[in-house]
Amino acid sequence: MKGKRRIALLALALLLGLLVAACGPAPAAAPPAAATPKAAEPTKAPAAAAPSQKGTIKVVSVSPLSGAQSALGEQIKLGAQLAVEKFKKPIEDLGYTVVFEPQDDQASPDVGVAVAKKLVADADVVFVDGHLNSGVAIPSSEVYKDADLAMVSPANTNPKITDRNYANVSRIVGRDDVQGPAGAQFAINELKAKTVYIIHDKTAYGQGVAEFFRKEAEKLGAKVLGFEGTEEKANFDPIINPIKAANPDVVYFGGIYDQGGVLLKQMRDKQVKSIFIGPDGLDSSEIVKIAGPAVVGAYYTTVAGPPSAYPDAADFAKEFKSKYSKDVESFGMYGYDVMRIGLVAIESAIKANGGNKPTRKQVSSAVRAVKDFKGITGTINFNSKGDPTVAKYFVLKFDKAEYPGSVVKTLDVAAP
Repeated sequence: MKGKRRIALLALALLLGLLVAACGPAPAAAPPAAATPKAAEPTKAPAAAAPSQKGTIKVVSVSPLSGAQSALGEQIKLGAQLAVEKFKKPIEDLGYTVVFEPQDDQASPDVGVAVAKKLVADADVVFVDGHLNSGVAIPSSEVYKDADLAMVSPANTNPKITDRNYANVSRIVGRDDVQGPAGAQFAINELKAKTVYIIHDKTAYGQGVAEFFRKEAEKLGAKVLGFEGTEEKANFDPIINPIKAANPDVVYFGGIYDQGGVLLKQMRDKQVKSIFIGPDGLDSSEIVKIAGPAVVGAYYTTVAGPPSAYPDAADFAKEFKSKYSKDVESFGMYGYDVMRIGLVAIESAIKANGGNKPTRKQVSSAVRAVKDFKGITGTINFNSKGDPTVAKYFVLKFDKAEYPGSVVKTLDVAAP
């Protein structure tokens, strides 16, 4: 029995030895490299090469995102944001990361200048879509000018924006020295007004467009019964009382909806029957919320027509509504087109620079070089000052308490 047991144990030992040789680690005598599992793994096929990252390019929108005028500022921001999301890929394919950074200027010149200085200090920022207010854009653009940072405005209408002939400052909307007279011509020639009373908000925008309205109204033979500036936001009794006493055919307000809507409502509450007209600062659904039924019968001129005025805007309006759960308004479309121009210019500047990151001056030059750009707001070309060679102007009427009202007149006017 012992002999058989010894034979069985030897057989078992031999079998275990074979198993260890087949499944265990390499013998100790083998070189150390052979015992390293990673060295024994087969080499994997390389993944598809990603574009070489050459750096970051930042594009920004600057508009009031807080405060009483945020409704208009938010439209500009959302339009710009949608454009970046849809059209950044050609720049990314050239090896750059595109970053969109919206900025809040609070409709304040001081805040706007502070934002401009912050943007200029960030070397990655090469394009600004903004501002909303001319009174903010004028001092802010002085900062951009010194740094050659391209600024294209979707909303600024004061002539000074482009009359300074800064190579980096452009806009895609019309000017107040056309919009103001267009409002006066409509009031005098088509509404047959013989007397007007003019109120403005004392800003570069509001007072500027009001002065252009006054000059044209006087030229056409109308009598200006009053011309007054105010920063009042709540109680307009001291202004409405003399208006009521004068009983003008038309009251013209140069300013923004947050002030104009309150003035209009209080005028109607006090039984002032004069026709109410204002510029594109009233071009917001907020005026209907503020003035309510008092808005019915009021008119406004605008450099940015409603989506219904543009054949190519229908699909964009649906896309905007689907993404943001709100209707696009005039300046949302213009904010979108401005950012698209910026992205096209940046792509062109990169290619012209041999694929290298362009300077701000190169981007500014590329903006002005854009030709026959087909935006949803029309075909855009810039003249030597940065104005659109031809701009659209609209007159709209609130037939009922619903924004944007109905278009009653459209003008295509070459830049002065």
